Amino acid sequence: MNQKELNEIRRRFRLDKNNFSRIFGCYVNSNREVISWIDASLGLMRQEEQEMYLGLLKKTLSGTLGRNLIDIAFSTAQVADSDEHRLLQTLRQTECKDANARETLCRKIIESLNMGETNCLILLAADAYDVPYRGKDDELQADASGDVYKYFVCAICPVKAPTLELRYDTDENFFHPSSTGHIALAPELGFLFPAFDDRAANIYNALFYSKNVELIHEEVIDAVFRVEPPMSAVEQKNVFDTALADTLEKDCSYDVVQSVHEQLRGRIQEHKESRDPAPLELTVGDVGGILSESGVSEEKVESFRRECEKQYGENAALNPNNIIESKKFEITTPEVKISIAPENSYMIEARVINGRKYLLIPADDGVEVNGIGVNIPGLAKEE
Repeated sequence: MNQKELNEIRRRFRLDKNNFSRIFGCYVNSNREVISWIDASLGLMRQEEQEMYLGLLKKTLSGTLGRNLIDIAFSTAQVADSDEHRLLQTLRQTECKDANARETLCRKIIESLNMGETNCLILLAADAYDVPYRGKDDELQADASGDVYKYFVCAICPVKAPTLELRYDTDENFFHPSSTGHIALAPELGFLFPAFDDRAANIYNALFYSKNVELIHEEVIDAVFRVEPPMSAVEQKNVFDTALADTLEKDCSYDVVQSVHEQLRGRIQEHKESRDPAPLELTVGDVGGILSESGVSEEKVESFRRECEKQYGENAALNPNNIIESKKFEITTPEVKISIAPENSYMIEARVINGRKYLLIPADDGVEVNGIGVNIPGLAKEE
């Protein structure tokens, strides 16, 4: 799915835009025991209640593609004949009304999910989207439909335990201790099935959501989809950092790393300005080309390519947002940490002066220490 397709589905989670009829799921305690099963008509709920449920489900389509939203790809064999894919298709085709299929999915999630001592709420809802035709001018034509996209969404939300708070009693004009009750928080994970690719259902893919990019709950991916969990964004960056340092060795200088960072940041900025809805992806060869442009020898570049192909897999597509910190540039030593805006990283120089290594920072004007303006000797203007 690309960003434009994702936004199109996100707009379905409004009271006047969707065909969600029921909310299904279950409430589970930290001992993995089902406290209650949920099967409620959305139409019989108060408006604010409907909006809250739809808001939780919509959160599973939030975040960044390739980071919080991860593509799950089924093999041809799985789609042809497998229990895991058959279960998802049953839920989709029955609009989640098959009670046995719902319980089977919920049990898979409950038995695999590691939520510590936290209770959780599992929500399921199905929708049928009459996909409008998109004209040559890229405008949607609501009165001209091309296909019906049937899908369902699953949201897994932690539940906050009750706490005592002082609440105002209007009858007594006084504050008294009162329990807040159990509160369903924003989902930690969830998924959409099937994916909405080329504005149509793609039963070979699902879109998995993880609020925390460092913890994508691989155990749930394995239990529900039976596919090898993809690398998290954090893992991708760690692999890239290690490959760069280990293969370049002494050639992994400040200037090289700064140049690589700047060129990748430039690619990210260009993609953003282009408004291309497809996620930005680079091949290992593309990144190798950036290393060459940064002055790295061809021998070291080839070593880097081989290591990346070994770790990421052959023909892997890398998202630059996952392998660099595009919004910050940080330098650390055992004693000092320097943070600078990425676009100004060129201002820092690495030099050896009298046999000692230094990082030099221009300090012409406006130097402050803990908010106090200071003068650096030698910077005073001559009269």
